Amino acid sequence: MKNKVVATLILVLSFMLMIAGCGSGNQNQKQGQDNAKKDEAKEMETVSGASQAGYTPIDQLKDKYDIIIVGAGGAGMTAALEAKENGMNPVIFEKMPIAGGNTLKSSSGMNASETKFQKDQGIQDSNDLFYEETLKGGHGTNDKNTLRFFVDNSASAIDWLDSKGIRLNNITITGGMKEKRTHRPEDGSAVGQYLVSGLVKNVQEQEIPIFVNANVKEIMEKGGEVDGVKVIFNEKDEKNIAADAVIITTGGFGANMDMIAKFRPDLKGYVTTNQEGSTGDGIKVIEQLGGTTVDMDQIQVHPTVQQEKSYLIGEAVRGEGAILVSSDGKRFTNELDTRDNVTAAINKLPEKSAYLVFDSGVKSRAKAILQYEKMGFVIQGDSIEALAKEMGVPADQLKTTLDTWNSAVKNKKDAEFDRTTAMENDLSSAPYYAIKIGPGIHYTMGGVKINSNTEVLNKSGKPIPGLFAAGEVTGGLHGQNRIGGNSVAEIIIFGYQAGIKSAEFVKAQ
Repeated sequence: MKNKVVATLILVLSFMLMIAGCGSGNQNQKQGQDNAKKDEAKEMETVSGASQAGYTPIDQLKDKYDIIIVGAGGAGMTAALEAKENGMNPVIFEKMPIAGGNTLKSSSGMNASETKFQKDQGIQDSNDLFYEETLKGGHGTNDKNTLRFFVDNSASAIDWLDSKGIRLNNITITGGMKEKRTHRPEDGSAVGQYLVSGLVKNVQEQEIPIFVNANVKEIMEKGGEVDGVKVIFNEKDEKNIAADAVIITTGGFGANMDMIAKFRPDLKGYVTTNQEGSTGDGIKVIEQLGGTTVDMDQIQVHPTVQQEKSYLIGEAVRGEGAILVSSDGKRFTNELDTRDNVTAAINKLPEKSAYLVFDSGVKSRAKAILQYEKMGFVIQGDSIEALAKEMGVPADQLKTTLDTWNSAVKNKKDAEFDRTTAMENDLSSAPYYAIKIGPGIHYTMGGVKINSNTEVLNKSGKPIPGLFAAGEVTGGLHGQNRIGGNSVAEIIIFGYQAGIKSAEFVKAQ
């Protein structure tokens, strides 16, 4: 009930704001704000189990569990399901009021190679190519052992999700990749809400308790081994809960501006796409226990973020054929270069912002655009000239840009910027659309150091007994730049591994 009340309050507040602003004369802006607030409410309720009825009442809390999972995002719920499958009695503690974390905001999809869905669609891919392209994307600084495990287990992660009723068989491409390996829901919609909904459903069916508003402040140890956590419920009741193993899946620190400023003062003033719970808590409690970190200054800025709402515009829009143009109506980069390179190109523009331009064909293939439209981000024109007017860019230049691009698609050669991917469809189907974007803080590549067994390592490089971690809270996999679609793959692949390895640890005790 609590989340339904919150959602209702958001809707009521948006209605009051709309009334208060009626004299402004900017009806489109008010409508966009109203739609955005409705969308936030919808996002809170999107998970069938994300109503209060889906979470475990505090009076069912036990003093001890086999395994404690801290964080109810994609990695945490995957770990819990696999721990349960391996005979354990796990519990999930989530500090926010709902499950999902940053996974809820994921848009483009999940990268995987040599999958059954690729084979069904005639896509020839290999783990070696996936490895090499990810290593190149990270400028050769990725942890190679972790990366090898990641790519070699990506296809089985897709199979595991499919076995749970979470089918990702619609495949597109993201920046830095040569093959289509970004797996999405069958209808091409954003992956995050679909993934979280499916995982929560499975967690509920397996009767795995999820306690929300449960903030873990400390990992306890006894005799050199982890033996539980200190957790504060509803910001007031502190309890010690015992466990034979603990898995930290709390995400990164992309919403903690103090930590961002500490490691990257040059990013001061950037918006962030992260949900407010991404404050680095897991990193802090692991450091307190002697865990070490890696690559903390490697913070990814995503090139396409709607600035007013700090909302990520997923890479799938470009992956389905969109182009980027400046305020002059000109292309200025290879849109599907790696995220750091596209960001740098935007930042070289005088206004440090640009427009994603696409047609009705792209809109039909990238279903996430419907979400952006509801939130008021999408500009529309029945013709190129009409779109240019709405954008405030020179119509003749925008038409020339699109004509040049369409010729490049036809000839399969981009003479301007050497783009080679997502050129199957030109931009010739009216109406036309645009979304204004700029760079925003999106992902923290750095975090705690783990091995391929997801064991957390201390400063000597040895595992801390009973302590595991998975997802964005960890560091090393992505190196200096993360490839779009690899974060969702990471949470499933390593969440699954953490569930297995923590169960093995407990059984060996």
